[in-house]
Amino acid sequence: MTLLRDADIDPSPLRGKQVAIIGFGNQGRAQALNLRDGGVAVRIGLREGSDRAAEAGAQGLQVLDPAAATKDADLVMLLAPDEQLARIYDCISDALKPGASLGFSHGLAIHFGLIAPRPDLDVIMVAPKGPGSALRSLYAAGKGMVALAAVARDASGGAWGLALAYAAAIGCGRAGIIRSTFEEECVADLFNEQAVVWGAVPELLAAGFDTLVESGVQPEVAYLECVSELKLLAELVEGVGLAAMRERISNTAELGGLLGGPRLVDDNLRRDMRTILEEIRSGRFAAQLSEEADAGYPRLRESRRRAAASLLERTRQSLDRSA
Repeated sequence: MTLLRDADIDPSPLRGKQVAIIGFGNQGRAQALNLRDGGVAVRIGLREGSDRAAEAGAQGLQVLDPAAATKDADLVMLLAPDEQLARIYDCISDALKPGASLGFSHGLAIHFGLIAPRPDLDVIMVAPKGPGSALRSLYAAGKGMVALAAVARDASGGAWGLALAYAAAIGCGRAGIIRSTFEEECVADLFNEQAVVWGAVPELLAAGFDTLVESGVQPEVAYLECVSELKLLAELVEGVGLAAMRERISNTAELGGLLGGPRLVDDNLRRDMRTILEEIRSGRFAAQLSEEADAGYPRLRESRRRAAASLLERTRQSLDRSA
């Protein structure tokens, strides 16, 4: 693996170019503001009535409807939610000028065929490996965030150079850029979301909390033990790595983890992880995402309702009020 940094990257493919960013959410806002601060011409495409329009305008950014923002743009970055991208592409496809470049920060829409871009378009991806809020704060502090970059189609012969120049312009060249593919980024990201950070970890925290409370432990104590300490673990792992993390905790905690961890993360769990990975690769999850969106997100709305009403959430709020 080669980690490319600013010194390795030619910024000229983006020089004098007009960038349109469709969407002003997590990634759209951060990338647009970083581009603007770096002197890149950028405008925002938002649907009529979007509640993001006022926010983007207050930042001094030009806001147009998606098709108008796309017209004459050299690079159009589709940074709206994955399940909305096919509809958005249909709305802007006629406005894309010949030979323009279409960009993404996630590989799902292209890898699973939700979008079939015109053959004259370059298709690139720059995927910062973290939330937009962190991408923005790191940039403002003179730092950067590692990103994956990929090219799905190089119609012009210069798509890779453009992808690198864009990644550098949003600050990722300060930390490092890894060459990847739409498939690799998409599959790895979806697997992490489902089987590790956003799927398994919250469920594990809630299960630990419930187990202690059911045994008679006060909810506040259970919350502090099973949820609050996650931040300390994350900071240690980020700062020194998994191996050194173990050396920085007590012998009691280290031995407890050694005895307890493998009992939970056993061959059954690893088998289930492989099943999740197979389902992602097959396209099953991409289909489920589209079905959920078409139905108005019933499972997501119900999940959010249950989480907001849970004892764990009420305990968190109680501790916040007491702090």
